[in-house]
This record gives sequence, structure tokens and C-alpha cells, in this order.
Amino acid sequence: MKILQLCNKPPYPPVDGGTLAMNSITQGLLAEGCQVRVLAVCSDKHPVLGSRMSEDYIAATHFEAVHIDLGIHLIDAGVSWLCGESYHVKRFISKEFSARLKAVLQEEQFDIIHVESIFLTPYLPLIRKYSQARVFLRAHNVEHLIWQRVAKSERNPVKRSYLKHLSLTLRAYECDHLNDYDGIIPITDKDAALLRQLGCRKPIVAIPFGVQPANIADVPVEPHSLYHLGSMDWMPNQEGVRWFLDKVWPKVHQAIPQWNLYLAGRKMPDELTNLQMEGVHVVGEVADAMAFMASKQINVVPLLSGSGIRVKIIEALSAGKVVVTTSIGAEGINYTDDKNLLIADTPEQFVEQLRRCDEHPDFCSQVGRNALDLILHEYDNTLLTRRLLQFYRQLLDKE
Repeated sequence: MKILQLCNKPPYPPVDGGTLAMNSITQGLLAEGCQVRVLAVCSDKHPVLGSRMSEDYIAATHFEAVHIDLGIHLIDAGVSWLCGESYHVKRFISKEFSARLKAVLQEEQFDIIHVESIFLTPYLPLIRKYSQARVFLRAHNVEHLIWQRVAKSERNPVKRSYLKHLSLTLRAYECDHLNDYDGIIPITDKDAALLRQLGCRKPIVAIPFGVQPANIADVPVEPHSLYHLGSMDWMPNQEGVRWFLDKVWPKVHQAIPQWNLYLAGRKMPDELTNLQMEGVHVVGEVADAMAFMASKQINVVPLLSGSGIRVKIIEALSAGKVVVTTSIGAEGINYTDDKNLLIADTPEQFVEQLRRCDEHPDFCSQVGRNALDLILHEYDNTLLTRRLLQFYRQLLDKE
């Protein structure tokens, strides 16, 4: 099967949740014998990291990227506001990307075109014109829901109004174009149900992010260590970390002062890089995310907004780590509270869950073992890739 994977940012090397999710699909399809070609958008925010790109990956995928200016431009944003357009989507429209996509479609015939995110939907008419392939949307999130939740928590009334506008126009765009695809692959059952509520009549199958269990047995673990790992240019991560530092960490540090918190991730804001808070260590971007994760004891994910599935949580579970997160953070994961994931929605609940892990190390260890067991049974990338291919073939067979 020949597949063209269109990505809204370079999926390799996998440096954040979105790229991890895209790359897991690429690697899974290649492992199943598919021919995969990757054409991606790159930008100043998400450049091509050529020095870190594997030659094997480039050879296997014929990887290409086209630069698009995705910066925020006030005049364009204002025009979109007045016209009621989704500025999120409009920024991805590019003559250069259209030209390269057209050339790729004329060079090669594909069975499937796999579109990563709603933001590349403006290229559907061009795809339909130059290809007979079936076109599928990989919905990593119900995108407008993220901005709706962020808007609700914003205190500045002017900013809240603009964020609400962004969520409404993005919602309208999602609703208007869901049925333009031949099928949709959301990342959670909850998102699948929501897409149907929004009016999607096309075939939908929910397939979560897949991983291969990590081999970290030989990495020494620092006792009494908490960590947060995530791209800090993603607004829900910024919002959650600031809330944790303001509302949660002072209570945790007072209750169990021997614990340390490590903050890691790309694009760490200056206000956090320069943070001076007792027991908090700001690491920034790490060279090896898995090695960093392996060296710490407990993953805290204090998300207050978002949609889809938190890829970094799945990754932590695959390493057998205890994860303490909010109900929103755990959305989309088939977890059992107090068995393979620990839920905390208030500062007091975070303190209680972390105190339990401190006072009952056997309980803590069992949760980690249960986490790995969950991954082996429900999030194995090989099994999930085969489900994806089955979905493709069912619709191809209807031709």
C-alpha cells in the first residue's frame, strides 16, 4: 500500500507529543511493509532539524518539508476576525506548499493520503483534483475544544474575548469540513463521539497513540523526584505548569519537603528558566527525553485544558512510571484511577496522591507495573497500526 502522509510540522525527530504521534504512525506503517512518503510543513517555530534527522528515515520516507510563515501577523489576524475566518487554519495556506503537493501528486500515485490535523484541510480540493487516493484525517484533537477551554480560564477580558473568537471560528471550520474526508481517525473514543455530535457522517475509527515499551531497566532512578516533560510553546502546558507552581507546589513542598520537581521541555519561557523556587529545577530541553524520564520517579501532568490524548502520559506509562494527572489530562486514556494512573484535580488532591506514593512505596511500585501492563495490552503500536490498515482496506475495498 502506498501512502502519502501530510504533516503540519516535521514529524522527525519526534520532539513533542504531536511529532511522537505522527512518527509512531510512520514507523508502524513502514514496519508493516507499506510505502510511505512524508511531506511536511515546517516553520520558524517547528523547523527541520536536519542535524538530528536519521538518514534511514529520509531514505525510507523521501521526506520533504516546505517552509510556511506561521507567525502571528496582526493585520492578517484582524482581517480574519472581521471576516469570521479561522486564523488558525488560514495561516497554513501557502502557494509554495500547494505547488510542491501538486508536483508530488503528479509524480506518484497513492492509495491513501493521510492528513495529520485539520489545519491542512485547505489542500483537499487540490488533492481531489490530482489524485484518486482515499483521503483520511488523523484528528489528534478536537482542536476548537482546546481553545474553548483555554478561553474559559483566561482572566484578561480582552484576551478571553479573542480566544473565544478563535475557538468559535475553528469550531465552525471543523464542522464545515469533517465530511470532506473519506474517513476520520480520532485519537480517542471521546473525540470520535464528539465529532459525530458535530455532524460527521463519514466512517470513524478511534485509534490511540501507539508506543513500544521502553527499555530503561538499567537507568538509576533519583529518589523523591517528580518531573514534568512537555513542549512549553503549547498553551495548555504553560497554563498547567504555572498553575502547579502557583497553587500546588508550595503545598507539596510543605507536606513532603524531601521531594524535588524537575521541569523539562522545549521552548521553556524565560520566566520559568529564571525561576527561583525552592525544590524546583528548570532543566529546559533535554537531549534524550526517554533517558530523562527514566531517571525520575513520578510524572506530574497538571493539565487544565486540552483535547485528544496526552502522548507524554502514554510514553511515561510505557516506561512504567507513576503518573499523577488531572481528569482532563487523563482524558482518552483507558485508565483505572488508583490502579494504573492517579487522578488529582485540586492542589489538595495532588498533595494527597504524592504523599501516598511517599509513604507507601509498594503501592507506588505497583501502580507503575500496572501502567506498563496497560500499555502492553492497549497501546502497542504494532497492534494499533494493523487496526489502522484494516480501516484503510475496508474503505478501499468499497471502491
